[in-house]
Amino acid sequence: QVQLVESGGGLVQAGGSLRLSCAASGITFRFVTMGWYRQAPGKEREWVARITSGGSTNYADSVKGRFTISRDSAKNMVYLQMNSLKPEDTAVYYCNVPYDSSNYWGQGTQVTVSS
Repeated sequence: QVQLVESGGGLVQAGGSLRLSCAASGITFRFVTMGWYRQAPGKEREWVARITSGGSTNYADSVKGRFTISRDSAKNMVYLQMNSLKPEDTAVYYCNVPYDSSNYWGQGTQVTVSS
């Protein structure tokens, strides 16, 4: 059974930093691409970043240069380091993995950036 559990969200002032974590289980972690998405109130869920099994990364233009995705395959963990946070980064952040013909999501963690 695939399970993704996010943590690390919270309230931070603009310009601050947070580090999100996602613990994955039930998958062959070292072979999969992991991603982060976010959903702000009243908006569609949007892609934020992804990291391949080989460590290649891609970012949405809105977070490029501020966010860094990383993974620890020994621990089945993926991280999202978020720096220089802006109020528009306020959203619920979700961990994602496409696996075995399905798409799996965590429960989400709230990030709120105050101005």
